[in-house]
Amino acid sequence: MLKLIKNDPWLEPYADAINGRHEHFLFKEKELTKKGKITLADFADGHLYFGLHKTDKNWVLREWAPNATEIYLIGTFNNWQENPKFAMKPKKDGNWEIKLPLDALHHEDLFKLKIRWNGGEGERIPAWANRVVQDDVTKIFSAQVWDPAEPYQMKVKKFKPDVNPLLIYECHVGMSQNEEKVGTYREFKDNVLPRVVNDGYNCIQIMAIQEHPYYGSFGYHVSSFFAPSSRCGTPDELKKLIDTAHEMGLAVIMDIVHSHAVKNEVEGLGNFAGDPNQYFYPGDRHEHPAWDSLCFDYGKDNVLHFLLSNCKYWLEEFKFDGFRFDGVTSMLYYSHGLGEAFMGYGDYFNGHEDDNAICYLTLANRLIHEVNPHAITIAEEVSGMPGLAAPIEDGGYGFDYRMAMNIPDYWIKTIKEKVDEDWKPSSMFWEVTNRREDEKTISYAESHDQALVGDKTIIFRLVDADMYWHFQKGDENYTVNRGIALHKMIRLLTASTINGGYLNFMGNEFGHPEWIDFPREGNGWSHKYARRQWDLVDNKKLCYHYLGDFDQAMLSVIKSVKRFQKTKVQEIWHNDGDQILAYKRDDLVFVFNFNPVRSFTDYGFLVPEGSYKVVLNTDSKDFGGNGLNNDSIQHFTMPDRLYRKQHKGWLQLYVPARSAMVLRRVR
Repeated sequence: MLKLIKNDPWLEPYADAINGRHEHFLFKEKELTKKGKITLADFADGHLYFGLHKTDKNWVLREWAPNATEIYLIGTFNNWQENPKFAMKPKKDGNWEIKLPLDALHHEDLFKLKIRWNGGEGERIPAWANRVVQDDVTKIFSAQVWDPAEPYQMKVKKFKPDVNPLLIYECHVGMSQNEEKVGTYREFKDNVLPRVVNDGYNCIQIMAIQEHPYYGSFGYHVSSFFAPSSRCGTPDELKKLIDTAHEMGLAVIMDIVHSHAVKNEVEGLGNFAGDPNQYFYPGDRHEHPAWDSLCFDYGKDNVLHFLLSNCKYWLEEFKFDGFRFDGVTSMLYYSHGLGEAFMGYGDYFNGHEDDNAICYLTLANRLIHEVNPHAITIAEEVSGMPGLAAPIEDGGYGFDYRMAMNIPDYWIKTIKEKVDEDWKPSSMFWEVTNRREDEKTISYAESHDQALVGDKTIIFRLVDADMYWHFQKGDENYTVNRGIALHKMIRLLTASTINGGYLNFMGNEFGHPEWIDFPREGNGWSHKYARRQWDLVDNKKLCYHYLGDFDQAMLSVIKSVKRFQKTKVQEIWHNDGDQILAYKRDDLVFVFNFNPVRSFTDYGFLVPEGSYKVVLNTDSKDFGGNGLNNDSIQHFTMPDRLYRKQHKGWLQLYVPARSAMVLRRVR
């Protein structure tokens, strides 16, 4: 019996389905590796064969285009004209090839493919292109020869992330600067990386790396899967960014999009060689009904080859430390998870699952960890599919972590629908600790999703328009004080109960105002809301730095405990009437009072006997609080004969309204 089922007897009725998926993966892995004659990493070398490559003797360009009848290489080197000298030759298995002398192509030459098929023709950017640029005037995209005289050489050859726990700073390079423009890899390296390190995060998760035609898609409508977005700079500048992050001790993971692709035909794979189904499912499953995009056919070996090679390419060529896989729920189900409630285990095993996609995700995790045993993989998945972040050998899909997407939804619902008096600590504690014991999660209060137009960040929901008028020190009103207090408490409760890692989207740690709105026709193509206003947190006359300073202090406390995420979360007390919650991890005790009006004197908590020192207090004046406690006082437990044998005593504390504190037991 697979360990996944042993660990959870409730899965036993679905053993056939779980075993079937596992056997499907083993069969496909055996097939792709030629019964073990090669490794999966050897199979995923497509990027070394396809695309444009320079050898000692010539240039070689190869593409997979089984439906093509003729292919010509056109570009600035031949005035974009078809020329017999630039005709590609058909090879076996639908592959095409052309070899050219070294003086035929030069660094920064632009090129495309002119493809003919029965009944049509069109220009296409090569599917395996590793550099794609857009003309500033015509807005037309083209592939580009990238062959600098002195290519960037990575200084850090091998990097082992120190991520215990994993603390992720989710970021978007283009919108990471103060100015109203698209930011660059160089600016991010110089200006943002130092902030991330100073704040205490140990990993950056970069969005929108793969080339995408529409900037406003946030990078989720990918056209060229092997090309880093040229909007932000060159491939060498991205390499230097990653190399610098490694020198600073930061892991770098990439938000990879293999759940769908943009519909574009010239820039993308939508109708590459006259066959709209070359890369994508046919019929009703061809288009994603909600995302206006195309769905990969994970049942085709050539598609597996393309996507698995894509994973290996980013790991080896750019030294990314892993991936956050976007849209995993959409991949797992024929319905893409749309309109489904997922109320019980039967909903994960009722025949509507895409076994091909499940097999691909398992293969991808096997490959990634084969290429880099220290790599990090995270699944963005909302349905709760059991085994997603369980080891492959146990019957799982092999992700290291899964996103705890229930948590931000819970906080939004609570803030929107409940008055402060109805915030129940028992409900909060259950929500942030509700997870499968054998799967690690990434907890977060909010990500980029909650910051986009059409939604609101936590601080904006709490404070709203008062952020514009009352966020200057000395001018705070009740709404601002409430918002600042709850912002800190929500984050502390979320971050301190992790069993894997914690994530924050850049700027949200200091309560970045307003929403994210990328340049579009509806806003006059403005970059005003597609940036981060770092000057706000840097200005000590404003309240933003209170939140940023607290976030830094919070992470420092979490990192002070070795392997914090593996320590047991033990509830000490909750009282929904008082709105009090307390729990411990290792030698740390966390106490919350969500009551908006009542402070409590000498509130008792039964804890391991000894003395306790306050190491973090949301009510500290340093973090915009009232400073009602003297945090320099050492607190001693009071003995109780009933609990003497358990070596426990009563810790009596003054707990101000709407505040939280963390105490460390002094051994």
